[in-house]
Amino acid sequence: MAQNYFYTDKIRETLGKEMGLTNLCAVPRMVKIVVNVGAGDAVQDKKVIESIKKEIRLITGQNPVVTKARQSIAAFKIRKGLAIGVKVTLRSKRMLFFLEKLLKIVFPRIRDFRGVSEKSLDGKGNLNIGISEQTLFPEIEYDTIDRIRGLEITIVTNAKDDQSAKKLFELLGMPFVK
Repeated sequence: MAQNYFYTDKIRETLGKEMGLTNLCAVPRMVKIVVNVGAGDAVQDKKVIESIKKEIRLITGQNPVVTKARQSIAAFKIRKGLAIGVKVTLRSKRMLFFLEKLLKIVFPRIRDFRGVSEKSLDGKGNLNIGISEQTLFPEIEYDTIDRIRGLEITIVTNAKDDQSAKKLFELLGMPFVK
């Protein structure tokens, strides 16, 4: 909650001045954070999805949605409608708490972390980050997991281009590669 005030009081005004915007509603802001975990091994074992759901629920504090295959792929033994992953969309307070946890707890725990690459920006103002293992989050105990899995984090903004989104992320505290 405190970070929301931090954005409205400090970041929005600073970013508006840097970009030359007089209307504060035109200043870029975060819209949502999507956390996604793919489970290719769910084809053989149906319990995998349940364990991933439990882990993502612990990490995000919100119940995840199971994603299903849109079409059949014979080479991967996937049929249409088969559960192949889990995702969560975070907004408002949960989004801010998750971002703060990501910046202050998870990134410092990554070995040899040099920062987030600018190539992670997708050209439309969104940032895509891949985390190699879920054990970097403090809620996950190493003894309780069945397998190390990566997760994808997409931070969606209403910025029109990468430069304004990068300024927003820098003011929020995102460590970019120098």
